[in-house]
Amino acid sequence: MSATQGPAVRIVRDRTIRIKVIDDCGLACTFCHNEGTPVTADHKGRTLLPFPSGPGRTGRVSIFSETNGVDFLSAKMAPDVSFRRAVRTVARAFDADEVHLTGGEPTLHAEVSSLVSVLTGMGLNVGMTSNGERGRQVMPDCSAAGLNRVNVSVFGTTAAELQAVQAERFRSAGLADAKIRAAEQTVRAAVSNGVKASVNIVVPGMPHVDRVVKLVESYGQFADVRMLTSIQDGPESIAAISEVLARVGAEPVLRTFTAGTSDERTLYRALGGRAVYVKQLLPVRLPDSCASCRFNNDTDCQEGYYGIRLYLTEQGEYMAGVCIQRMDLCVPVAELSRSGIVEEVRAFKDAEVRRLSRQYGAVA
Repeated sequence: MSATQGPAVRIVRDRTIRIKVIDDCGLACTFCHNEGTPVTADHKGRTLLPFPSGPGRTGRVSIFSETNGVDFLSAKMAPDVSFRRAVRTVARAFDADEVHLTGGEPTLHAEVSSLVSVLTGMGLNVGMTSNGERGRQVMPDCSAAGLNRVNVSVFGTTAAELQAVQAERFRSAGLADAKIRAAEQTVRAAVSNGVKASVNIVVPGMPHVDRVVKLVESYGQFADVRMLTSIQDGPESIAAISEVLARVGAEPVLRTFTAGTSDERTLYRALGGRAVYVKQLLPVRLPDSCASCRFNNDTDCQEGYYGIRLYLTEQGEYMAGVCIQRMDLCVPVAELSRSGIVEEVRAFKDAEVRRLSRQYGAVA
């Protein structure tokens, strides 16, 4: 996925926190990690661990929950004092100035614009990852509240293409078609309301190349397009992305490393001048937390260290996590200052800035 003359390199220090504001979701993607937590609706009242990873009543999955040591269900956050206190504590601890709302599906949160307002009122830059279920309805209020960016996950241009990456309950072509329209409406609503919009496309493998090419050509006319490697599919996913890039005539322009996480993304310019990004996960490890981890090898560690995540348990406790494959490493926010994680992560970010700057001759 690189030309002989490589693209320019930029290094940015990670200053972002991912906040899982809700677990509800109307899709049932077969590759979903659900931010490391089990599907709450399928496990209400469950006390027997581990949580099973297979689909439950909703058809949804959390691909790591059977093995990642998670011992809580995720609850919906509210724009209240405890929310502000938890976010402020974590943001200050990790020198973060940006938060990214995730789920589940954030647009299903009845108070999502209020959450955005609270966060922007704290001086934070706010983004969101969405599948677009209610994006058209909530985007005007979210924009007014200060939402900066929305990344909309899109899986197809036809009902059949969406159904190909969904659970069996998506037998209804009408349902799948409605979800496709909702995603496009969300992107258009974001753009029309002054919110930066990107389309996220997970590329599992070669059978999906035609579908992804159509998505790039369709959405690239009015929004940025970001192709993401599939955590489950590894090399096959990377090969498929390379084929898509060749098919759309993409040339690399800028390679960006987020120092202190496993996030690397490259900006390409495709035919017609459209912007296409490719996001890959690098084998980045925390020096202490990951050292003795059973997944710390080239096969089992699928995400690397991706950054800090914030959760709320059904018992009302805010938790900070560093790995969706090792949810047993989550610590209560109230105990964060005594956990050693803050010092480890901050030192790691500093070291990564220095390492990447030396390696690529770029300035962070």
